[in-house]
Amino acid sequence: MPKYVIEREIPGAGALSDRDLKAISQKSCRVLRDIPEVQWLQSYVTGDKIYCVYIAPNEELIREHARQGGFPANSVSQVMNIIDPTTAE
Repeated sequence: MPKYVIEREIPGAGALSDRDLKAISQKSCRVLRDIPEVQWLQSYVTGDKIYCVYIAPNEELIREHARQGGFPANSVSQVMNIIDPTTAE
């Protein structure tokens, strides 16, 4: 199943409290219960953005999750391949 990286522009994301991040995570999980084809793997919080990694059959379901959750999905990119240091060996 395809993997996607979602870029969410959220000003001040890096300053969100643990409580705020927990609330966002809980909301995302509630929405995902209604879209079982979509799986959230993890997210990376930076200064003004959150980058999320999801598995889903298509981009439309990723965008539907964002819509239902009230999350921005400024960019949705399908992962075409994965490399890491072992790729160089």
